[in-house]
Order: sequence, then structure tokens, then C-alpha cells
Amino acid sequence: MVALCGGGRKVSESCDMGKNWTEAIGTLSGVWTKSKSGVSWNGTLCVEALITATVEGRKVMLYTHKASHPLEASEPNVLYLWVTDNNRTLHIGPVSEESVVNKTLDNTLLYSDDALHLLQAKGNEESSVMSLARLTEELKTIKSVLRTWAQLDASFSALSTPTAGLVGFLSNASSDGDTWTDEYRCVIAIVTKASKVKNGFKFTGPGSMATWPVNSREDSRQYSFLNHRFTLVATVTIHQVAKGSTPLLGAGLGDGHGEKIIGLSCGMNKTWETVFDGKKTTSNTTWELGKEHQVALMLQDGNKGSVYVNGVVVGSPAKIPKVGALGHEITHFYFGGDEGDINSSVTVTNVFLYNRRLSEDELKTLREGGDGSMRGGVSRLLLLLGLCGIVALY
Repeated sequence: MVALCGGGRKVSESCDMGKNWTEAIGTLSGVWTKSKSGVSWNGTLCVEALITATVEGRKVMLYTHKASHPLEASEPNVLYLWVTDNNRTLHIGPVSEESVVNKTLDNTLLYSDDALHLLQAKGNEESSVMSLARLTEELKTIKSVLRTWAQLDASFSALSTPTAGLVGFLSNASSDGDTWTDEYRCVIAIVTKASKVKNGFKFTGPGSMATWPVNSREDSRQYSFLNHRFTLVATVTIHQVAKGSTPLLGAGLGDGHGEKIIGLSCGMNKTWETVFDGKKTTSNTTWELGKEHQVALMLQDGNKGSVYVNGVVVGSPAKIPKVGALGHEITHFYFGGDEGDINSSVTVTNVFLYNRRLSEDELKTLREGGDGSMRGGVSRLLLLLGLCGIVALY
């Protein structure tokens, strides 16, 4: 259920046919649950039609989301179609555009007999008209993506890789070396000055980095759970560190704030350096040159951050400022970065994003899989599924 509230909207869920409701924080992407700092909430840019359906044997929610024009903010608004299985979310479109004199007044999604339709009312103060459009190509895309989700989940389960809450996976898929494609076909990462390697990228020198904009309102990609809880797991190999500190990966705040709320760097003295709320702290644990390390960044309850390396906590302050308290949000993850010496070189591969905190046992399962099955098994399953060359659909 999506309900209006002061300054935004709230999503609630019920497990007893509507007798009791609890707030489902960060579960429905695209719902503007809280206005951004210094910006009044625009009630016209919100989730509208919301239905449940079973597509390709999978229970999903389909909904429309009115948003600003993707190319020109001054242009009339557009309507996107979204699909979610309560883990990952895909947006398609625009499926409809307004005009200066023809605004979208209302819309409803209809799904039956394996057909998806969009019923719209458009018009202005003087007149309005109803239209019914069959979303044939959009439904084909949804079915294709849902098959990918099911195949990947089944294959990961066969490798004993946790799939509950698994939202995205960056590995071997790429396009022209400047994008890192989510194997679940939801949100791509943008790559700058990096070299493609098996299952990931090699970042060399300052400015060599990748940015994964998984919660960007401007790009209509909103995994808002990031502000409350997440686990990001990656395999990191350090090849060379010269002077100073070399950034590896982390979560960054948006709205022009640019601060790293949780992150990990490697120091020139072979020590790990954790980052919490923009403050860097040197750990007592050390890294090894040329060795693969499993790195995990976690956030719980919006203000409890922790960093694990090879299953061991290397940084976990009592609390960090609650994300969103100052009006800023986690908008992206970064790999590599603008810092570091010209001779620094690191490789990041097989990045998993979860919408929950993983247990230490689950991290161990992932790590043990990485000793054999994760390096070879993931590549084999992607080849078997024919996903290595897929370009994400948007």
C-alpha cells in the first residue's frame, strides 16, 4: 500500500490480508518517501498505478511512475513502467509522454490473459480523453528479464551463493569498456579510464574508477533501501600501491555532498584504511600484494556501518550519522577513485549487492565459493546462460 504523508509517501505491507500494516522502509523503488533537502516535494512526480501479477511464474508488482523528462527538465513529464519482485527492480520506458496542453490526469495498468495494457486519461482544464494502449514490447522485455532473474538465482543457489535479497551482480558483462553491466539487467555502472579483465575491471592511477548509480533519482534508478541497509561484497586484488592511500570501493552521498559514508582504501604500509562519514582510520590488519581479498561493506538501521575483509571486521564504529538525517542520500557505489598515486593499481571483480545485512556465515559461504567455484563457476554459469554479452535494457 502506498499512502500520502507529510512531505512524501509511505509504503506499508501486510502479512495478514490487511488486518495489520507495518511500514516497509525502502522496499518500493521510485516512491518518493521523503523530499530532498531544500526541495519541496513534487506530488506530480510519483508512483501511480500499482498492481500485482504473476508473469513467467514469478509474483511481481507492476506500477507506473511519473518523472521529469530524461533529456530536458523543462520538457513535459514522462511515464515509466516499473517491475519488481521485492528484491530487484527494473524500469522501462518512457511508455508515455505529456505535452504542454495534454497532461496525464490518471492511469491504470491492466494485466490479464498474458497481455499488459495501459489505460490513461489525458487532457487539460477544458477537455480530456481516455486511451487504452497494449504494452506488447514492454511485456516482452519484462518476461525476458524475469527469466534472467530466475536463471541466475537458480544457478547461484546451485553454487550455494546466497540469493535472498540479492539485488545486483557486476561481473564479466561490459559494453565497449566504458560500462559494467549488471548481470540482472537493472542498473549499469559507468567506467572511466579502466581496463577490462575477467569478471571485472583493473583500475590504475587517479581518475580510474567505476560508479554504480543504484539510487539516482535523476536517472530514475532508485534503490532507496541503500539508505537503511545493504551489503556490498567484492573480490579485490592489490597489484601496486605507491604514495599515500589508494581507494578501493565505497558508498557515496549525493546531492552534491560527495562524501564517502562507508568505504575501504589500502595504505602504502600494507594496512587497510576504513572510511566512515568521510573520516579515514588505519586498521591493525594488513593486506597482501597480489592476493585476492573478499571485501564487504555493510549498513544496518541507517547508522551502523561495518567493513569486513576475508570475514574479519576491520572497521565498525559504534554509530555513524543516520543516512538521510541531513537530507543527503546514498546515491552510488564507487570502485577505484580520484585519489591515489599514478602508479597505484587494483582489480575489482564479482560484485554482489544485497538489500540486507549478510551474516558472517553467509560471507564465509561466499568466500569459500571464491576459492574455486566463484572464480570458475560464475563464469561458467554466465556462459551457459548466454549472458556475457547482454546489454542491459532500459
